[in-house]
Amino acid sequence: MTKIAKPFLKWAGGKKQLLEQLKNYYPVELQNGTIKNYVEPFLGGGAVFFEVLQKFNVNNAYLSDINKDLILTYQVIQQKPENLLEYLAQYQKRYDQTEQEKRNNLFLTLRRQFNAQKSEINYQTLSDRAVLQAALFISLNKICFNGLFRLNSKGLFNVPYGKYKTAMILDEMNILAVCHLLQKTEITAVDYTNCWDSVNEESFVYFDPPYRPISQTANFTTYMGFEFKDSDQLKLAQFFRELDQRKGAKLMLSNSDPTSNNPHDDFFEKAYLGYNFFRVSANRSINSDSKKRGKINEYLITNYSQF
Repeated sequence: MTKIAKPFLKWAGGKKQLLEQLKNYYPVELQNGTIKNYVEPFLGGGAVFFEVLQKFNVNNAYLSDINKDLILTYQVIQQKPENLLEYLAQYQKRYDQTEQEKRNNLFLTLRRQFNAQKSEINYQTLSDRAVLQAALFISLNKICFNGLFRLNSKGLFNVPYGKYKTAMILDEMNILAVCHLLQKTEITAVDYTNCWDSVNEESFVYFDPPYRPISQTANFTTYMGFEFKDSDQLKLAQFFRELDQRKGAKLMLSNSDPTSNNPHDDFFEKAYLGYNFFRVSANRSINSDSKKRGKINEYLITNYSQF
């Protein structure tokens, strides 16, 4: 029996918890097999990618993100899984053999190593050091606070330790299953607009950009060291519209629902005027105000209405 591949990272804003809801809004063309190409230009944890590629008859996928370390890790899994697993086994052993009260020091050591290597790596070639960086990326993701990825203004990873009693750094069966699935994909570290040439009328494009904050305490748009501002949201909306008008692809986009906090905030209704709006319910876990964590609505915007 073939192992089902699942997201190999914890990811803030990841869509794993929403898959049961999202599947109700996939285009009917996924079901009837006329969609052959899946495109995801804000990859992150890739939960929708894993779902679509394994449940529908899709021939290939284009995956991208501006996070070079994230994309490097996907590429290493795709092309050098065995080398990666060797490093992950070492980090799993180090974590398990380190006393609980000393694990923060281990985490900080790994974080310093990860940051020190960033300027030394050629992200275009999968050298042994690049494989090591991917292993560090996965290890830090598993033991940092809430699986967050955040860079400071100097481009350095600065998320604190997560204080977990256990952590699955090494998941060999899943890494190999992910490797198998990624053989169908093109993976590249570029801006979302670079997906243009990979989109056609047989494509399903899913956008999961940094969300527009609905409050000051919910603002988590700077994970790559710069903000995804309202002006960037509007540029994305225009790109969405151009893809719809000129490529004929099926498009779906997730974002926050600002009316949850301000009923008069019609930012997205104006930006995506003429498209279809739906609401799905998600768990919020990264708000700095603990009282505001919990269920909250998110927008799902599509250029199609048939499901």
